[in-house]
Amino acid sequence: MALADILARVRAAEAAAGRATGSVTLIAVSKVQPPERVEAVLEQGHRVFGENYVQEAAGKWPGWRDSFGKVELHMIGPLQTNKAKVAVDLFDAIHTLDRPSLAQKLANLGQARGALPQLFVQVNTGAEPQKAGVLPADLPGFLRDCRAMDLAPVGLMCIPPEAEDATPHFAMLARMAADHGLSGLSMGMSGDFETAILHGATHVRVGSAIFGARAYPQT
Repeated sequence: MALADILARVRAAEAAAGRATGSVTLIAVSKVQPPERVEAVLEQGHRVFGENYVQEAAGKWPGWRDSFGKVELHMIGPLQTNKAKVAVDLFDAIHTLDRPSLAQKLANLGQARGALPQLFVQVNTGAEPQKAGVLPADLPGFLRDCRAMDLAPVGLMCIPPEAEDATPHFAMLARMAADHGLSGLSMGMSGDFETAILHGATHVRVGSAIFGARAYPQT
């Protein structure tokens, strides 16, 4: 089965990097996947999933949690400020804290609720104008502002530029996390998760390698 193969590769990459077995969390990215594929992975016992869209996740995961029990759900797509309230109620972790307005909204929700999901700051390591994320040079100030709002990010996340070698981006993110005392590193996808693990990834986000190619709705 694809899930078993990917888990075996994750464990082998941990061993190759001299890391403890189980130190990397495999997030099965289930966005835009047919329900039967997701249910097949749930039936194999996997319980950590990633979604990109709040509305899509809200429409399917409450039912699956009722059927399959506790599932750890990670928000890995851009989060609109007006969807933040639904997101903090639904997700266990948000990997895409990327701007001051979202930080302020999450801080307000945290004060009202008394708790928040785990937060990762998305860093635009390639300084790509079309991509979300805090620029590397702006990260120290952004983290300082987050902490002043009583937010406590646990780590950093990146999506390296598609046409580039991901290795320098993973190394950069690991250095920045270490510099700021953050233990979480959300990096690595289907094509490069083993490299990410070698550079310290604690969470890898794997979709098509587990579920197969996504069938996006026709527009």
